[in-house]
Amino acid sequence: VQLQASGGGMVQAGGFLTLSCAVSGGTFRGHAMGWFRQAPGKEREFVAAISWSGENIRYTNSVKGRFTIARDNAKNTVILQMDSLKPEDTAVYYCAATYYTGGVLLRVTNYDSWGQGTQVTVSS
Repeated sequence: VQLQASGGGMVQAGGFLTLSCAVSGGTFRGHAMGWFRQAPGKEREFVAAISWSGENIRYTNSVKGRFTIARDNAKNTVILQMDSLKPEDTAVYYCAATYYTGGVLLRVTNYDSWGQGTQVTVSS
């Protein structure tokens, strides 16, 4: 599958952004999806994941209560709603997909398809 991420931008601390990942070229319904981020000089890290059915969701601790991941299998889209943004959320955000009908997947190496990344910058 091919992934196209969008929705990044620059906001002040406390603001919000909605990232969207459009999936094409495959059977979206059977794919587990994830969002990762990479800040300058740091490794890519897990942010949120959702199972193929949408029934299982997981977040990294630093975004719990602020970010929400959701999928629309009819529109082949996954979103990441980011509220109460903090400067430490600044990074390039990537969506990822892999065909997996189990639960959620949390590691970079679990995913075989990646979007191009979208920059999120949060100023203090």
